[in-house]
Amino acid sequence: MKKVFFKTFGCRTNQFDTQVMISKLKDFELSNDELSSDIVVVNSCTVTNGADSSVRNYISSLHRKNPNAKVILAGCGSHSKGEALFSDKKVFGVMGHSEKEKINDILKHQEPFYQIGDLKHIDSTIVENFIGKSRAFIKIQEGCSFDCSYCIIPAVRGMARSHDESTILEQVTKLASNGFGEFILTGTNVGSYGKDKNTTLAKLLKKLSLIRGVRRIRLGSLEPIQIDDEFMELLSEPWMARHLHIALQHTSDKMLSLMQRRNNFKDDIKLFEKIASYDYAIGTDFIVGHPGETQKEWDEAIKRVGQLPLTHIHAFTYSKRDNTLSATMKDIVRGDIAKARHKELTALVRAKNYEFRKTHTKDLQVLLESGKDNIFGGFDQYFNRIEVQSTQELSNNWVLLDSVEVTPDGNKAKI
Repeated sequence: MKKVFFKTFGCRTNQFDTQVMISKLKDFELSNDELSSDIVVVNSCTVTNGADSSVRNYISSLHRKNPNAKVILAGCGSHSKGEALFSDKKVFGVMGHSEKEKINDILKHQEPFYQIGDLKHIDSTIVENFIGKSRAFIKIQEGCSFDCSYCIIPAVRGMARSHDESTILEQVTKLASNGFGEFILTGTNVGSYGKDKNTTLAKLLKKLSLIRGVRRIRLGSLEPIQIDDEFMELLSEPWMARHLHIALQHTSDKMLSLMQRRNNFKDDIKLFEKIASYDYAIGTDFIVGHPGETQKEWDEAIKRVGQLPLTHIHAFTYSKRDNTLSATMKDIVRGDIAKARHKELTALVRAKNYEFRKTHTKDLQVLLESGKDNIFGGFDQYFNRIEVQSTQELSNNWVLLDSVEVTPDGNKAKI
């Protein structure tokens, strides 16, 4: 039986997609060693130029280390770079998003193939286990119908479409019965769930919370305009993780306009302050160095970041993507300037996170992952990582901590 290794790049949605493919393997052996595998499936990310480079570098390295392996490109990169990599014979085959449930048959191809499929498919697979994970990722929707000027994702994931509620509920029920207690709802644009099915994310959350065994639910990135009164009513529920990731992308209204965003700082700060009043940690996405970001815009933006009750940030420097509106814009920000701004931004939010953690040291509910040398790591309800030292075997266990050592680099505890 031939061995198959999966290499996953990028977001939680890709991690879920990998689990879908793994669950469909019938005539192959799942491998944890890329060097001894007959086939390597690269579930790629293409959100930035850096992501593309990481995928290409990995494929090149794999060809040197395991030249006999057949490399199959899957994921978002298959739609943006798959044709070029296939033409250059860098990969044996290319498979699009809609093809992943057919992977058992696809991997049997004896000749090179380019099987890109379409961008309208919705998975129906019920994933009953997550290999090597203590938490379960649940994809509830696919695609995005927004038109942000910098983003290539709608072109490689398609328009927003929701998974069937019954499939999601069945999946969580089976995973909960298999011992999973924390569920992370993911997708390309999670907050758009239900728009095409006459329902809402809040209604789905309520139903998920009633499933026996569900202990904590986390959410992927939400848009500010997607957080309505119905959703706000859930913030006090005990099963809601006390952390929300709300994508702002910037805090300068001029930059938000250039990016064709649907939010503005006046409304954003009101929303963040209201959510923070429920004792929530709040994260965001932020693009640094987008065309048009002059020193004036940056000074305003960083000042406003200081005003927000932020605790986490996913900051990245602007990366030009072909076939996007931003790629045609002038007033390019120099790389060294963007890098310095990125450093300033992340340092500011890191300091904010430190101050938050210093005031949240009690009643920390942590799901620990696999440990090594009596050290276990996990995330509390505020999505802060905690390192726990213990002589007990605590892998995949919940612990309640009432005393932690808070350092600038993270939290630590002993049991």
